[in-house]
Amino acid sequence: MPLDTETPLNSLGFAKPPAETRVVVAMSGGVDSSVVAAELAAEGYDVIGVTLQLYDHGAALARKGACCAGIDIHDARRVAEEMGFPHYVLDYENIFRDAVIEEFADSYLGGATPVPCIRCNERVKFKDLLATARDLDADCMATGHYIQRKHGPNGPELHQAGDPRRDQSYFLFSTTPEQLEFLRFPLGHLKSKAETRALAQRHGLMVADKPDSQDICFVPDGDYASVIEKLRPGAGEPGEIVDMAGTALGRHEGVIHYTIGQRRGLGIGGLSEPLYVVRLDPDARQVVVGPREALARRIVPVREINWLGDEPFESHPEREISVRIRSTRPPRAAILRPTGPTTAEVELLTPEEGGSPGQACVFYQAGGSRVFGGGWIWRG
Repeated sequence: MPLDTETPLNSLGFAKPPAETRVVVAMSGGVDSSVVAAELAAEGYDVIGVTLQLYDHGAALARKGACCAGIDIHDARRVAEEMGFPHYVLDYENIFRDAVIEEFADSYLGGATPVPCIRCNERVKFKDLLATARDLDADCMATGHYIQRKHGPNGPELHQAGDPRRDQSYFLFSTTPEQLEFLRFPLGHLKSKAETRALAQRHGLMVADKPDSQDICFVPDGDYASVIEKLRPGAGEPGEIVDMAGTALGRHEGVIHYTIGQRRGLGIGGLSEPLYVVRLDPDARQVVVGPREALARRIVPVREINWLGDEPFESHPEREISVRIRSTRPPRAAILRPTGPTTAEVELLTPEEGGSPGQACVFYQAGGSRVFGGGWIWRG
């Protein structure tokens, strides 16, 4: 529908008053999404809060410090009551298990290091929840993610957050152009988390001082191995720890207890130099260790690419970009060479440690903030 050029756009980009603009806010119960909902409600928008129950509610009630837990559902409901807008809790437990948890377990058993938060955004929040928002006749869906949506000459673009320390673009690279049309990220421009907490205090929200979640919601205390063993009994089969030449150095109690780059807890003391896990071979039940320099890589194969550039992905044999292969590190200069419609080879101009199979490789505009999408690293 063409925009009414005589009506100014509201803060969400629609040519109509806020009261006539319905927005579904994905509320996790934390301070970020609570502030988004409160701000939009205060601006007069027709706000509907939605919280997802992603795993067993009984278990969730005992969990603190993880998103989408029972206490967080309660907190989201309280915020909605305080600000006077409707709030719904949707049972997405089966969807979450099928789309996220099962793949997480299988990836780990396959020697990969999965990032379930990305899959949750891709397959649950920005797919099923977004569809629910459309069913509720919403004009858009807003989240508390720290990333920016900007208007470009060819439509909405995805950009890094105003605060590099809070930027969540690594976890949102798989957002599609169609989803980006419908999504809004009201916190993306803020320069610090302190600004978000100040807004929460201004609205009198009881979550203003609530700590940020740290754990993956279904992985208590970061103990991946115990979760995998519950999901896949017998997964922790013992085997050998070997060096890069195949020489046995010790024994382990299961490949699932190790991750690429791990140094501590290998149980192979008495060596002349520190060794790191450089590869996992679940078929041979081997943990392969080597010197730190063996972790550095220049060529990164990527698949399942979601492309957000203006030109077709395969329109150039290679292009200069920046990439991030670890969520905690800034983008680094690289060359992107498409090898198919959704596959590519990424050459890092400076070799970098990390980038394990199962993790994301996110593409950025060289020297800029725009997110060009990304894909999944698929072999060592």
